[in-house]
Amino acid sequence: MTAARVGVFGLLGSGNLGNDGSLEAVLGYLRAEHPEAVVDALCGGPEVVAARYGIPATRLHWYRGEYRTASRAGAIAGKGLGKLVDAVRTAAWVRRHDVVIVPGMGVLEATLPLRPWGFPYSLFLLCASGRLLRTRVALVGVGADAISDRPTRALVRGAARLAAYRSYRDALSRDAMRAMGVDTSRDEVYPDLAFALPTPAASAPSGPPGPPGPVCVGVMDFHGGNDDRARAEEIHRRYLDGTTRFVRALVEDGRPVRLLTGDACDAAVVAAILDAVDSPLVTAAEAASLADLMKETTAADAVVATRYHNLVCALKAGTPTLALSYAAKSSALMESMGLGAYCHPAREVDADRLLEQFRSLEGRSAELRRTLAERNLAANRQLGDQFTALTAALFPAADHVHTLREAS
Repeated sequence: MTAARVGVFGLLGSGNLGNDGSLEAVLGYLRAEHPEAVVDALCGGPEVVAARYGIPATRLHWYRGEYRTASRAGAIAGKGLGKLVDAVRTAAWVRRHDVVIVPGMGVLEATLPLRPWGFPYSLFLLCASGRLLRTRVALVGVGADAISDRPTRALVRGAARLAAYRSYRDALSRDAMRAMGVDTSRDEVYPDLAFALPTPAASAPSGPPGPPGPVCVGVMDFHGGNDDRARAEEIHRRYLDGTTRFVRALVEDGRPVRLLTGDACDAAVVAAILDAVDSPLVTAAEAASLADLMKETTAADAVVATRYHNLVCALKAGTPTLALSYAAKSSALMESMGLGAYCHPAREVDADRLLEQFRSLEGRSAELRRTLAERNLAANRQLGDQFTALTAALFPAADHVHTLREAS
């Protein structure tokens, strides 16, 4: 059999740990189930992807200033030319593959500020090229949400319609695509791909119970969503002030606090909290992967986090978790893991109310750990079904071989 040529696509290697964790999960699946496949990437950070995951990688955009604001004529012209060049480059890359996988990520949503001619345009080019060149494009375990901006909605809807395979990380995402006019009758819902990653072992207690342990607080450079641009700075100030006051209250109770991030841009929020609280009890983790985040959350008594994949890591580690929810996907995730009561709005952080919810969470710690253990087992089984379905959809010849082997 000829080895399948598989491409992976997305804003990978660009500093977002959640995106890279989804890639890692899909690479694990390919290496376990399709070790003969030849894999490469078209992505945001090719140097990082090549070094970290050992696969060839090509830069997603021809114009290197794609995600910088263009104010000068030269930069505007460069961006415009880049759109034309990227159409040719994307089609040429797609043509070299039998299958292209978009691994997880919120590629069909605009819950954070997003320009239509950025990634939505790139995703549309990918799916249109796949349809034109008969390369199967799969959107695997992706996130989606209703989009009000018309150009963005048109590009996202068009990309989804042109994909050969779609699955979602929650029912909310599938419902959103259905509402935007995509036929989802054959689309399935599975847990987030990051739940397929290995979980670090929890360290066993070394003696009698001691004082309360550390609390992980996952922060985010949060300015609201795509529809909040006019209020972005106000939303950010309110989020930062409420989160800082919550951290200060924990320190006043003598609790060690470990600050977590999920993207390179979150470092400014960490620095602001460290400066405002100024206590040796507050430290910042230097996590380079979801595995690092899971180790941090495994060692904590409880977690309070904003970024979606900070929540995923904490829940997968089995640690009682409270979400500073900035989008419906966070609330849906918490509900699916049995912690739906422990959500707090990121746009309106009330430190006193948050502290009250946190104390309730810790009071039910043992019960919630048992719930999370059960939900994690179910998630593992469901992701096994996801990868079986993916093989059947994208690698029918390989699936036939596997069936014959099992029968013999």
